[in-house]
Amino acid sequence: MDMKVIIDTIWVLVTAKLVFFMNLGFAMVESGFARAKNCVNILSKNFVVFAVSSLGFLFLGWGLMFGDGNPFVGLKGLFFVSGLDNSPAVGEAYKGVYSAISWTGVPLWAKFFFQLVFCGTAATIVSGAVAERIKYKSFILFSFIMTMFIYPIIGHWVWGGGWLAQKGMFDFAGSTVVHSVGGWAALAGVLLLGPRFGKYSNGRINPIPGHNLSLATLGTFVLWFGWFGFNPGSTMMADPQAISHVVVTTNMAAAAAILSAIMVSWILLGKPDLGMTLNGCLAGLVAITAPCAFVSVGSSIIIGLIAGILVVLAVIGFDKLKIDDPVGALSVHLVNGVFGTLCVGLFAQDKIAGVATGDGLFYGGGLKLFLAQLTGVISVAVYTFIVSLIAWAILKTVMGIRVSLQEEIEGLDIGEHGNAAYPEFLERKPTYSFLGLKE
Repeated sequence: MDMKVIIDTIWVLVTAKLVFFMNLGFAMVESGFARAKNCVNILSKNFVVFAVSSLGFLFLGWGLMFGDGNPFVGLKGLFFVSGLDNSPAVGEAYKGVYSAISWTGVPLWAKFFFQLVFCGTAATIVSGAVAERIKYKSFILFSFIMTMFIYPIIGHWVWGGGWLAQKGMFDFAGSTVVHSVGGWAALAGVLLLGPRFGKYSNGRINPIPGHNLSLATLGTFVLWFGWFGFNPGSTMMADPQAISHVVVTTNMAAAAAILSAIMVSWILLGKPDLGMTLNGCLAGLVAITAPCAFVSVGSSIIIGLIAGILVVLAVIGFDKLKIDDPVGALSVHLVNGVFGTLCVGLFAQDKIAGVATGDGLFYGGGLKLFLAQLTGVISVAVYTFIVSLIAWAILKTVMGIRVSLQEEIEGLDIGEHGNAAYPEFLERKPTYSFLGLKE
């Protein structure tokens, strides 16, 4: 076997495993930002969502995303990855778009696993936004819908040679395909769920602090580390120049966003809030995900600085609108997913990492690239939000999506799972009745 094929395959699989490792980061961040009485529920959702993603994407998602079809959806070989491999490397519609990228010879299952971990990331974003009041079974069912009918369709439009790719939209590693899709789906769920009990009362916004910022901080480090697979891995080949460039732009955006989030939270809140700082890091990473291969290192710093400001303002703004997001997922993934996608049209420089895009507005480019990015943002928002809203509404009508008020007050750990993360600190002990044990 050709040595290049071996090296490229190893690169794709190693970076995919780094992205898989990000599931741990999401679990730690979300549980740390939630209250102790809901810790088991958060951990369980983050654990089960990748199992759901694996089965859903294998059964139907890959076929809809990469199967031969029309510009809007894959139609051939829909089930169990049974059709012709029409992934971005070999799909006829994609040739000439990412001209420097070639997966020739990389096994299909390596490509499948790499795309699967991205699908799982999009699904797990929803978990944090609907935390502390969502029914466990409703979340699982929505995750299946997300991984089979929502994420793959958008993926086909952008990464499967679909109509947005043909219009010239670029999203190198998923600011739109992964992050804003997760954000729009989460927003639909949050609006139908409503805020947590006691969050907004008497015209006031009542802070509900998370139980463990140590855990959230460790989780953010895990995500930052995992992003060095997320973005550089999207080269899909062991190209030393491209990998090196993407690693640096990814890191610099995160670093800049941390500092700007600290400064803005210090000014607006009077203290350098740690939660805002952590979300600042994630906001910078989300924002640089689409343009990481297309922009200079200097531009990545500017993107990060703006992302850090946006996330703080968004957290405050969503609260003023009484849109309750316990972990800031909407501010991180939705707001900065949109911003990062538009940054391609603003800051792109042709062939920075060997990938031809055309220049963005700030580098003498015309409106064409920016308008392509804007078209992608709007169309993805409309499809994802509407389909998600319908899915959530059906679940709400058929089985309900919110736990009872009593269960919410007592905590979802006992109500949904029959156990607790910190049983020695709870006044009401879990009964473990399903094991025949008593209090």
